[in-house]
Amino acid sequence: MTSALVIINPISGAGRAYPGGAAEVELARGVLSQGGMETTVVVTLGPGHATDAARDAVSRGVDLVVSWGGDGTMNEVARALAFGTTALALVPAGSGNGLGRDLGVPLDPARALAIAAGGRRRRIDVGEVNGEYFFNVAGVGLDARIARAFAERTGRRGRLRYAQVGVEAVLSYRAAPVEVAWDGGASAPTALIVAFANSRQYGSHGVIAPTASLDDGRLNLVIIEDQPIWRIASRLPSFFLGQLGPGHGVTMSTFTAASVSAASGTDLHLDGEPRTVRGPLSVRVHPRALDVIVPPSRP
Repeated sequence: MTSALVIINPISGAGRAYPGGAAEVELARGVLSQGGMETTVVVTLGPGHATDAARDAVSRGVDLVVSWGGDGTMNEVARALAFGTTALALVPAGSGNGLGRDLGVPLDPARALAIAAGGRRRRIDVGEVNGEYFFNVAGVGLDARIARAFAERTGRRGRLRYAQVGVEAVLSYRAAPVEVAWDGGASAPTALIVAFANSRQYGSHGVIAPTASLDDGRLNLVIIEDQPIWRIASRLPSFFLGQLGPGHGVTMSTFTAASVSAASGTDLHLDGEPRTVRGPLSVRVHPRALDVIVPPSRP
């Protein structure tokens, strides 16, 4: 019998009737058991718990680990599964759900669990920044400042809170000089954002790299230079419609390896999880290093 571990983050997102409670635990067990899986459920108690649980599952030879939460939870779980044969499935329950959206996983938990039980495997690329892995998008600058501000906010989470934090950050953030070199070019702009994208979007349909592919063996580089607020506002429709393109202060390229120099203390994020730049950054891709479960009909 196929074995599965479901890891539930009880504080991801907003609007869940019983976050991490008995109803979610029973739904996970019920749907996966109907799919013929021997299922265990863990509700996380704090940062790092998801990684520890996933590593234990790998050591026991579990076939599938389901991450029920947002992209931060996904990152904690996936880092334990990368380069192995245990597959990752997602129940998107965060504020953005970037990787889940790009993989075509529905937001409804029952439907997402059904895909976990009956979907197909797809091997995707993994990004790395100074030895830490990311699977969706990483970046330096404004997007990382938003990620930090969101993580530090207490109280109710969700897309509305994320939008509020984003607006406040855009109005207060000051672009800074960076140096970026990649296998294909180099740039030294005063940048608002330097993004490294494995998938197309941050989440909630905010598409930073419209041409990105999860299994092409490359990452997408997007540099957004300092520019007036009115120009940023004018490009928001294309950002949310998946039509953002190069030009007018936006550079787009693909790469397998890159280096970034930014001032110490600059904000950095990996899949929305805040970090701080402490020296030069080395960014690389690991082609097709993670098994994920996607809908059976997903191209």
